[in-house]
Amino acid sequence: MTTNTSTHPTHATAPRLNFGTSAPKAFRALIAFDAAAREGVDPALIELIQIRSSHLNHCAYCLHMHTTDARKAGESEDRLHMVAVWREARHFFTEREQAALALTDAMTLIADAGVPDDVYARAAAQFDERELAQVLALICTINTWNRVALSTGKVAGTDER
Repeated sequence: MTTNTSTHPTHATAPRLNFGTSAPKAFRALIAFDAAAREGVDPALIELIQIRSSHLNHCAYCLHMHTTDARKAGESEDRLHMVAVWREARHFFTEREQAALALTDAMTLIADAGVPDDVYARAAAQFDERELAQVLALICTINTWNRVALSTGKVAGTDER
């Protein structure tokens, strides 16, 4: 008998529950939280945050969905390809986008080092308090969506919105 020792399996091995139909109140609350988090945030920045978090969480379902959405909204292929290596490709992103991506990294990988003061200060210098709160909420929502998609075995390319 072989055992899958990978920490990031490529797909679920058996059918899993549909979160939306199995926990409809929680699903609707998450949709409402997501909608509230997006209010007043630049749509391009929303997609960059969602793409970056999905990279870090290894969520192919959300990564496919958000890169598709970003392309439809006019995002360039160059920038989409550089999100995964944004620190090495800073010239593709504005200071504001870099601050949001750094905060996304810290919050998504929060167990590693928390949110360092310098990362928070960089974001706070780029966003007013309301905007920063919206970005924080947006990062929380995409991390939750990533966990729901991964836990329920969502398959990339099958956008079920």
